[in-house]
Amino acid sequence: MTEFSSDFLNVMTYSLLIGIGATAVMDIWGLLLKVCLDIPSLSYGMVGRWIAHIPRGKLIHQGIAKSEAMAGETAIGWIIHYMTGIIFAAALLLIWGLEWAANPTLMPAIMVGVTTVVFPYFVLQPCLGAGIASRLLPEPNIARVKSLTTHLVFGTGLYLSALFFQSMVDLVG
Repeated sequence: MTEFSSDFLNVMTYSLLIGIGATAVMDIWGLLLKVCLDIPSLSYGMVGRWIAHIPRGKLIHQGIAKSEAMAGETAIGWIIHYMTGIIFAAALLLIWGLEWAANPTLMPAIMVGVTTVVFPYFVLQPCLGAGIASRLLPEPNIARVKSLTTHLVFGTGLYLSALFFQSMVDLVG
């Protein structure tokens, strides 16, 4: 195996593990907010509905909840959610290298996590009908802070997942 293919395989493996772990941390955060404070989380079924409408030529919705329900939208939404986490983990590794995965530090993970809030502010929220950075919602600042906090938690999840998986690598030898 060439050095390139070995590095590629390592980046893919770490991206998968760290991305899934960080996304799970974010989901646990959302669950805690719901259970403890009755703060609802993003409906990944609505994300799936949005994705399922794209091949039909509908990218931007006036309100995604009012759009026609699509078969499998909840599964599609959750799959996209985790795939996005894996892609963001890959971006972290492509920027900071595999060395970061071997010796994770908090700041790069936080920087990536906070940077990823650009996606919901400027892509997801406008396409779902909430406007840029949720400006069309009744309480846009609350939605903005919630998005930023959630992505900060995702960044923390990148770090914690990398620490966990690196400790497993060290343990195995």
